[in-house]
Amino acid sequence: MKYENANDVIPEELLKEIQKYAAGKLLYIPSPEGKRAWGETSGYRDQLQKRNRMIRNKYAHGLTVSDLADEYFLSLDSIKKIIYSKQGNKDLAYSPTLESAVHYANAGMMEEWVQCYLLLTRKAAPMVQALIGEHALCFGVIKFPLRLIQPEAGSLGMDRPSENDDTAATQPLLLYYEDGKFYCTAEQELLASLQQRKVNAYPAIIVLQGNAEYKRFMKFFGNIFIYVDQVGQYAGTRLSERR
Repeated sequence: MKYENANDVIPEELLKEIQKYAAGKLLYIPSPEGKRAWGETSGYRDQLQKRNRMIRNKYAHGLTVSDLADEYFLSLDSIKKIIYSKQGNKDLAYSPTLESAVHYANAGMMEEWVQCYLLLTRKAAPMVQALIGEHALCFGVIKFPLRLIQPEAGSLGMDRPSENDDTAATQPLLLYYEDGKFYCTAEQELLASLQQRKVNAYPAIIVLQGNAEYKRFMKFFGNIFIYVDQVGQYAGTRLSERR
C-alpha cells in the first residue's frame, strides 16, 4: 500500500484535530464501504458460487459424485461438501420451467440455466452445447414475437426430454441469434405448437456469441424486447435499460 502525506490529502483544520490524538503515529483509514468479504473484489467468490450451483444441479439430475469429481478436478469429499451445503438458494434449484429460468435471470445466472437445460434436460449434441461457449451472452427471459423466428432448418442433434422431465410445465423458448436472425434449435415441437395456436409472443431466452453480434443485437432489438421478471407477468423494463 502506498503511503500519502496527510498534509496533501486532509484539510488543515481536520489534520490539527487528528494530530491531537495520533501525532507521529501510522494510521490506517478504512473505506466507508467497510470490509469486503473474501473474493468479492476479484469476483472469485461469485465464480465459486456459480460453479457450486452447477455441481448441485448436475447431482440432482443424475450425475454421480465420482463423475462430478472428475469433471471439476475436485476430491470426492469436496464434491460431497458442496452437494450437501445448505447455503444454496432453493429458488435456484434448476428445473426446465419458465419459473426456474426467471429465478436464474433475476439472479444474473441466465447462462447457467441455459447450460443446465442443454446438458441435463435436452441432452444436446456437442455442436449445440457449443452455443454456450466462453463468449456467449444470454438475454432473458423476454417477451419474444414468434414471427421473427426463421423457418425450421433441421435438427442440430437435440434429444427429446426424458419421460421423467417435467415437460408439462411451461418452459421458455431457447433461441440463437446470428447475423441478424433468430433460430429455434431446441424446442421446435414447442414452437410448432405455439404457431398452430397462433400465439403472437412467448417467453424466450436469446443466446448470441461475441461482441459484434451483441452490438448488432442491441442496435436493432435493444429497445424492442421486454423482460419477464415474474412468471405470467411482463416487466416494463427494456433490454437497453437492463444491460
